[in-house]
Amino acid sequence: MKYIDEFNDPDLARRLLDEIHAIVTRPWALMEVCGGQTHSIIRHGIDQLLPDKVELIHGPGCPVCVTPLDVIDQALEIAARPGVIFCSFGDMLRVPGTDRDLFRVKGEGGDVRVVYSPLDALDLARKNPDRQVVFFAIGFETTAPANAMAVHQARRLGLDNFSLLVSHVRVPPAIEAIMTAPECRVQGFLAAGHVCSVMGTAEYPELADKHRVPIVVTGFEPLDILEGIRLAVHQLERGEHRVENAYPRAVREQGNPAALRMLEEVFEVNDRNWRGIGRIPASGWRLSDAYRAYDAEHRFDVAGIRTEEPAECRAGEVLQGLIKPTECEAFGTSCTPRTPLGATMVSSEGACAAYYLYRRMNNAPAAQGPRVPQSQQEEMNPVG
Repeated sequence: MKYIDEFNDPDLARRLLDEIHAIVTRPWALMEVCGGQTHSIIRHGIDQLLPDKVELIHGPGCPVCVTPLDVIDQALEIAARPGVIFCSFGDMLRVPGTDRDLFRVKGEGGDVRVVYSPLDALDLARKNPDRQVVFFAIGFETTAPANAMAVHQARRLGLDNFSLLVSHVRVPPAIEAIMTAPECRVQGFLAAGHVCSVMGTAEYPELADKHRVPIVVTGFEPLDILEGIRLAVHQLERGEHRVENAYPRAVREQGNPAALRMLEEVFEVNDRNWRGIGRIPASGWRLSDAYRAYDAEHRFDVAGIRTEEPAECRAGEVLQGLIKPTECEAFGTSCTPRTPLGATMVSSEGACAAYYLYRRMNNAPAAQGPRVPQSQQEEMNPVG
């Protein structure tokens, strides 16, 4: 309870807001990288309390949202096969593929199970030696160490019926892609604190210097976010561009050395497609040669699946910060949490889901839809 109360203190929040209002002299555009930060911002109305000159742009920090359609269709193909137990976090079950989702596969007889850890899937492989158990390993750097540990344990235990369908992505290359895009108007970043708790901050100073943007490592509570904004605006007003750590209770410059060693052993960096965005060099991980036998993409021969994004869905523009969710013509009409066109509407960290859930419907073509019921909210399992 200490931290819940401490980082939601309304008096301190007002003092931080007062300082931000006092120091701003010109327009600034900041991007919060993480979808968890986006939900906190929209839930608490932080963007509406800031000066008009400070705009928050929602970034591509939802791992469910950026998992490409090709990979979703690979997951659907594997999950539908006899003899397979397909394990996933809850977010992924309603993410639409080309013509169905994992809930549909489950309803059609596929053995699709929601788990809360890759080690749960590993335990299923140990208890079901006659079945192939596949874990859908998605996420940013935050979830990668646990997934690496699971496949490391599988090899140590000699479990040849366990594999990962890997779709891991990395934040620094995404920042590079955003800053080099012709239409970019981002002037500073709130970096994801949970990512930096694993990776540290060593990759960020070069980006800050190269693009002359402040990067402030930020947490997820209202006061964390306000402090991150305050520090970023201070830098912008002074013409500075450096990395600051506003989340020292969880982030150290060197990150988590044990997790980094595990990542280095199990994964290798590769180019990766981001849903709605495209291919970003060196922005993902795949299993290294030593662990390639545990790669479900190769084990089930689904690497050749290639699909097209639905033209009606503008999630790629939302993920790049080019539009707000309510600027999409489908938002709140043909695209809702019950009838999603893209993952940004169903993920617990998706910007479209945040706008719909917290009734940011003011610019939508039609805004009559009901608020998402509690039962449906509980189906949304965060994947960091």
